[in-house]
Amino acid sequence: MQDSLSNCRFCCIVSKANGEDPIGSAPTYEHCLALEMQLPWTEKRWQENPMLQSAMTLIEKLIFEHGIKIGGQLLVPDSEYSHPGYTRVLYYRRSAKLFAKFEKHEFIIPDSKVGSFVMALLETLLHSPTVLPDWKQYRQKTSQIRELMVCTDGNVDVACARFGYPIYRKLRSELATACSGQLRVWRCSHFGGHQFAPTLIDLPYGHYWGHLPPEILELLIWHNGSVSGLYPFYRGWAGLSKFEQIAEREIWMQEGWDWLNYHKSGQVLAMDEADEEWAEVCINFSAENGSIKGTYEARVEASGSVMTAWNSGNQLPLEEVKQYRVSHLVKVA
Repeated sequence: MQDSLSNCRFCCIVSKANGEDPIGSAPTYEHCLALEMQLPWTEKRWQENPMLQSAMTLIEKLIFEHGIKIGGQLLVPDSEYSHPGYTRVLYYRRSAKLFAKFEKHEFIIPDSKVGSFVMALLETLLHSPTVLPDWKQYRQKTSQIRELMVCTDGNVDVACARFGYPIYRKLRSELATACSGQLRVWRCSHFGGHQFAPTLIDLPYGHYWGHLPPEILELLIWHNGSVSGLYPFYRGWAGLSKFEQIAEREIWMQEGWDWLNYHKSGQVLAMDEADEEWAEVCINFSAENGSIKGTYEARVEASGSVMTAWNSGNQLPLEEVKQYRVSHLVKVA
């Protein structure tokens, strides 16, 4: 194994060396479901678990038949956070058209009932997405706790395990312990973009990050410096689509940390659907109390391309991927 890894061409090293910008690569969703599950997360286990199979069938129905955008993660149970015989389920949802953070709901369910709970939750998304299952005795009051989910899933690509785990350990052992119980750090399953490893999700914000070096973690957690330091590591916000994400990064850099608390929504006004060479987007924003509000209009254009590796390995070909820039950005009253 060590010999094979020593000869491996890690996709994230190729991506970073060639200057691939991770912005616009975050998934877009209205709902996100994360639950604890013991390793290993093998394909065989997925195939042999009736609850997982039923859940995946229903999730596919939500996405492809009903157009409901939903993301999902598995979390490795933690010796400090987790409870033997119980499974933690984290559910996040977009609560309004304009929003700053995903609305968080946490449940700790007996293992024997977790399948029924997950199916009940997914059924409510299908029929009444503003209603939660009536499992109040298992609800946890943890809306104030921030959750960081670091991909360490080597089953999909070894880069996530090789580069994700050290970032996870630093966050878990150093930064989480300094947050007085207001931050939890998890090892999680794959969520795309392993060429940007190490990658993480920051919830309830819904921010996705990649190519993360250890020295940037304190800025990401504490916001104790210029937001511009995060620019090359930002993959985007799950509340927006690809071109909207690219514009939103530029706006965030202009507005500073206050931007995190503004309620936001995006819209693609026009785009080159054939080749995706350009798009015109608008981002609406408002302070929570309505004292500040406005709209940014932006034009996003292709600015060239770089070669990247979609997967780690020895003989895999490189692929060309477009890069984008915001060529026009104006703040409208």
